[in-house]
Amino acid sequence: NLPPALSSVLPLLSELFCPLISEVNSMINKRLKDVLFTDQWSEVCMDALSPFGYVLVTSQRMQGMLLLVFSKYFHLPFLRGIQTQTTRTGLGGIWGNKGGVSARMDVFGHSICFLNCHLPAHMENSDQRMEDFESILQQQQFEVQAATGVLDHDVVFWFGDLNFRIEDLDMQVVKAAIDSNKLATLWEKDQLNMAKDSEAVLEGFHEGPLKFPPTYKFDVGTDTYDTSGKKRKPAWTDRILWRLRPMAQVSNSMSKRSSFSGLTSGTCVSQHFYRSHMEYTISDHKPVSSIFTLQFPYKADMALVTLFVEDEWREISDAVAKFKVAPNFPRSSWDWIGLYKVGFKHHKDYVTYVWAKQEESDFLRQEHQVIFTEEELPKDSGDFILGYYSNNMSSIVGVTEPFQNNKKKSIKVHKKLLNNKLKLTISLSAKFPATANILDHFNKLLWPPEYECLLFYEFLNMQYVKRKNRASA
Repeated sequence: NLPPALSSVLPLLSELFCPLISEVNSMINKRLKDVLFTDQWSEVCMDALSPFGYVLVTSQRMQGMLLLVFSKYFHLPFLRGIQTQTTRTGLGGIWGNKGGVSARMDVFGHSICFLNCHLPAHMENSDQRMEDFESILQQQQFEVQAATGVLDHDVVFWFGDLNFRIEDLDMQVVKAAIDSNKLATLWEKDQLNMAKDSEAVLEGFHEGPLKFPPTYKFDVGTDTYDTSGKKRKPAWTDRILWRLRPMAQVSNSMSKRSSFSGLTSGTCVSQHFYRSHMEYTISDHKPVSSIFTLQFPYKADMALVTLFVEDEWREISDAVAKFKVAPNFPRSSWDWIGLYKVGFKHHKDYVTYVWAKQEESDFLRQEHQVIFTEEELPKDSGDFILGYYSNNMSSIVGVTEPFQNNKKKSIKVHKKLLNNKLKLTISLSAKFPATANILDHFNKLLWPPEYECLLFYEFLNMQYVKRKNRASA
């Protein structure tokens, strides 16, 4: 079962899921532990999402900021050019308590960037927030030709603890508007909304209507706004925005159920909901979530590697993976094919793997194959998937449909024993013609081969001893 914090925000039909967290425990001892082991937040998300077919595509951590991107496993071959970046803006760019972490990728040939920012706090720092945002955009550069900067991507999702506040209105007015559900009054004084009219860097960014109460600041463990001595004024600090790369005139329409923006090229983004989750009380912030649909024509609808495998592995001889590669695919001798249990968490969460080495003779072949040995195969039966991992692209570029491994647990028989069986059979057949009937009888039995080997050897040996004793007598 999903933890409550995820079950309320994750529709099981989503194809991509991107959780982000700010102010993760980043004490020195905690950070050292996270360097050596997977951090606990990532583990919780992977444990919760993997049973539903989600695989961790990439992650990026900068002190207390964490960005994760998950995808359904069958989309992995179409997520390419995956890269991440970090930018520190705390203490003049030295400290990573503030700044931005991002992940970019091409999804079916369209470039998408996820940018998680934690901007400076306090009412009076609105200009500083905009300066830091611009600095993050300038510093984050990717090693891809078509989209080197964040805003060069076809679609950008910008989110996080952006820390914008509500200006001009005093505490009593803000709380009265919240209590009476007159949120539009507060929205007009929201710093981020006001900045859209004057800040060129915000041009093209869209946000759904803020129909939920301000998500900051609460007394931890309650639904009560700040009652401490500081008495912070409620604000929508936690936000989710999106932007489409301007190629043509953008059309907008808002409705009760969705927010939509699109390009004449056929790319469009629809927002189905934008909400807060007021039931969570472990922080002085309330989490927010949103679900989007991206619609675009496929530019890349063929996997770089196509894998072929039997629907069921019953014998060791079935454990063969055949594959074809696209003409432009850059193979490496460090590529490998992993055997994954259905519900695997990330690309290294394999049961076993075999190298997909490129030999000189491979250049003339259209189809290649690798073989899993008996020692490499899992002992347990179940549903599995094969995935081709590209060392050059640092991602899985081909997957199979799930298949079953029903190979029986084998009894290891030494080669010498097999040779003795063969020699004994020939010897007995020559000395005693009736032995041929025994052999034929055993071949007709439905013993699994590994058991038949031992049983047949023992039976013949017993018959040989009996007949030898009779002959001596």
